[in-house]
Amino acid sequence: MNENASKSTLKRLPFYLDLLKQKREQNVKYISSSQVAKELELHDVQVRKDLATASKLGGKPKVGYEIEELIRDIEEYLGCYNTNKAVLVGVGSLGKALLGYKGFKDYGLEIVGAFDSYAGIIGNEIKGVVVHSMERLSSFVKENNIHIGIITVPAQYAQDVCDRLVDSGVQAIWNFAPIILKDRENVIIQTENMASSLAVLSRHLESKRQ
Repeated sequence: MNENASKSTLKRLPFYLDLLKQKREQNVKYISSSQVAKELELHDVQVRKDLATASKLGGKPKVGYEIEELIRDIEEYLGCYNTNKAVLVGVGSLGKALLGYKGFKDYGLEIVGAFDSYAGIIGNEIKGVVVHSMERLSSFVKENNIHIGIITVPAQYAQDVCDRLVDSGVQAIWNFAPIILKDRENVIIQTENMASSLAVLSRHLESKRQ
């Protein structure tokens, strides 16, 4: 098991986990790295390296990995058994969609509060999460020992929201705003740039057409 996994490995591990759970539901007990590689269209060597990062298990000759134990190891490595409370700032279309996504709980993330500056939505409950005014943000984070902040506001407001979250005690930022946030000491910032992903997708599509 390797504590210092690369970002690309960490991004692949949830795909392995989903596949393993599918196999478990089909009552499959063992799976080989070559089977995983084939189903996910990856290289066998890469799969073995990734699994060695998250698990001490070795594949048994002619049998493969024991699925139940491998699931347990990957979940433990990814922190799925640790519940991390989070707040979401910006309850627009994207924010509402994230509030309704049940898959976060599978990875130990629980959104316990949402915040917005629009008076018309404050006080409403969306997918079981109450929307508070921005004035409550700092006190809520401190009172509930929140470590993760999710930002889904327009780009021009994102840095200010980030600063307020960090100053309130948040240690990790998941940013969906189309802007690169300034690094803060001892704070993890993960930005999901949808425009960048779309640009890559469009370029690959154009190359295929040519």
